[in-house]
Amino acid sequence: MNSLNASFVQNMSIVHPEYFFITGLSGTPYSSYYYIFLCITYLIAVIGNSVVLLIIALHRSLHCPKYIGVFNLALADLGETNAWIPNTMKIFFSDSQYMSYNACMANMFFVNLFVTLQSATLVVLAFDRYVAICLPLRYHAIVNNNVISFVFVVIWAFNTSLVALAVSLMNQLSFCKSNVVQSYYCDYGAVFGMACNVSSVHMFVKNLIVALFLVAPLLIILLSYMGIVFALSKITTWEARLKALKTCVSHLLLVVSYFLPIISIIIASLISPLTLNARVISGSLSLSLPPMLNPIIYVLNTAEIRVLIKKLLKNRIVPYRKNISK
Repeated sequence: MNSLNASFVQNMSIVHPEYFFITGLSGTPYSSYYYIFLCITYLIAVIGNSVVLLIIALHRSLHCPKYIGVFNLALADLGETNAWIPNTMKIFFSDSQYMSYNACMANMFFVNLFVTLQSATLVVLAFDRYVAICLPLRYHAIVNNNVISFVFVVIWAFNTSLVALAVSLMNQLSFCKSNVVQSYYCDYGAVFGMACNVSSVHMFVKNLIVALFLVAPLLIILLSYMGIVFALSKITTWEARLKALKTCVSHLLLVVSYFLPIISIIIASLISPLTLNARVISGSLSLSLPPMLNPIIYVLNTAEIRVLIKKLLKNRIVPYRKNISK
């Protein structure tokens, strides 16, 4: 009975603010121009990733393991972009920087879900390249549509469950320090830092997410490319090496666009503490640039997609010219 009363008292002491105040860029002249830039990146990301999704979905020649991964990455990019940029634009262009507690938790869940899906997808694509180059004779036995589809179903289920657990544990925290979120959206780290009753369980889940979706993916990708470099060293001719390496260019560029901004922020913060505006700009760029660049990278570096786009444009332009000539 005493334990029941203690639990009841503990629950009664949990304090949740009705609203959070999202700071965004503060005291910066012409900050509206930066938000316009984010709108441009949003439009490019939405159009580019939608085109990639449609091309892969409609053309059976692209229904293979590699492009199932690309499809999943484009889907995650589209979800992540829509999870925070429209909401951020709404907050700052309407001069209403308040977000309700439930809306904050929903915003936190969807942004973190799609970000973790991006990193997990890059790992799967790295595995695809590793098997294709290091084990080419066993590629179709190890990597096929059924296996890749199953892997992504597991990834979506696991990531959704873990992010939902992290957000649900946030409901057990009391926010008695402040209700001002020093970020551009309902950032998990910023909100977590405002709590005053953090337990070892909360810290474990927070560190687990960082380890699983930031540290581990980067290490696995680095190890896979070490294996690829070792396999390429056994190839006798430079032409064959370059041909094999060329198949990895798109993936390497995706990895760089995703991890380089994050690593740069971490290194910069270790050298010197970042100001609020520096954190907001660097953080928003790390989320907005990869979804914008990813479809451009794949269109420019993937012959199959370029050919299909040219065919689509040709089919549209030729009938249009014929109608004009009539």
